[in-house]
Amino acid sequence: MVWLTALISGLLFGVGLIVSGMANPAKVLGFLDIAGQWDPSLAFVMAGAIAVGSIAFGLARRRRRSLLDLPMLIPPASAVTARLLLGSAVFGVGWGLAGFCPGPALVALGAGFPKAWGFVAAMLAGMAAFELLESFKLRRKQG
Repeated sequence: MVWLTALISGLLFGVGLIVSGMANPAKVLGFLDIAGQWDPSLAFVMAGAIAVGSIAFGLARRRRRSLLDLPMLIPPASAVTARLLLGSAVFGVGWGLAGFCPGPALVALGAGFPKAWGFVAAMLAGMAAFELLESFKLRRKQG
């Protein structure tokens, strides 16, 4: 049941990204081009997502178990660190250069956007590099 719920949720999310234009890099880059031909339509998409997400997280924080009877795993709020700021900057630069962020990039990959292949490859390489660095730091700390 969990995998079916995950599949349906992922499909719904992907359809939402396509319908909203978030999987179209030209639309995203138009939104990010505030000094040129700015397209504010994605601001409404983001505002709607923030509103729905805020309500959902507010309700979820009150629960100990999910509707599928799984433990609620909500990350605790934490301080703003240099690591968080650097990661946010890297995310923003990637989004601004390519017009993709991870979720929409996977949707665009499935939809056949050629540009998504390069972005997803770079994203996977970045994730692998992060894991290697983290395991290296952990080994140094332990040994």
